[in-house]
Amino acid sequence: MRAEPESTDELVAARALTVRAGGHDMLSSVDLAVHEREIVTVIGPNGAGKTTLLRALLGLVAPTSGTVARRKRLAVGYVPQHVAIDRTLPLTVRRFLTLSPRARASHLAATLAETGTEKLAERAFQDLSGGEQKRVLLARALLADPDLLALDEPTASVDLPGQAAFYRLIRDIRDRRGCGILLVSHDLHLVMAATDRVVCLNHHVCCSGTPEAVSRNPEYLALFGVQPAEAVAVYAHGHGHDHAHDLASDTPGKTAHG
Repeated sequence: MRAEPESTDELVAARALTVRAGGHDMLSSVDLAVHEREIVTVIGPNGAGKTTLLRALLGLVAPTSGTVARRKRLAVGYVPQHVAIDRTLPLTVRRFLTLSPRARASHLAATLAETGTEKLAERAFQDLSGGEQKRVLLARALLADPDLLALDEPTASVDLPGQAAFYRLIRDIRDRRGCGILLVSHDLHLVMAATDRVVCLNHHVCCSGTPEAVSRNPEYLALFGVQPAEAVAVYAHGHGHDHAHDLASDTPGKTAHG
């Protein structure tokens, strides 16, 4: 069901959202909202329903019950887990980006620079490393001038320093553009410090709040099997360090898996 946003700064929200598939609840009575200039990260183990939630919020999966509210004429930029492109098809990064129906050529150069992909423009997309592909997918999403940027496991197959660089870029994009950002991840390290609010999901919302508060929550600790001191150390490490590293450092040809 479709509902109206509850506030002027609300971009998208799920209320009592339930999605059933194959006789099982993929999501059960989930409440979640993303507002302007807010970074919300959904974390949880594999199979917790994170991607289902993202797809339901974007209107790609129909709720079994509950509602999804989206701002009218909401512009969405979506970064999927991976894109399958035939390696025999010659497709440069520049050509790949211009295939987007909402891409504006006048913004291409600026978006390439914003995402650090300008030197990749004439390379074949299939030959890029996993991290490079993620940045190109991010550039493609930004060409739509999104109000909401949605990313599904954006740093899978990227090493820890590369993840830090990507999350810094995401925060910079939020600060420059003022868009809301919804991240889906199973990572526990740097993503916890790269967000304003964390939602811990395991088919239902186990807990939510600031990264520091969630890292101390008993349900979060039980779900991920970590001790309180370990969780706080993870948060503090991610929050307090600046890793200068290019995403291109990961293994060439790797792509993300969700």
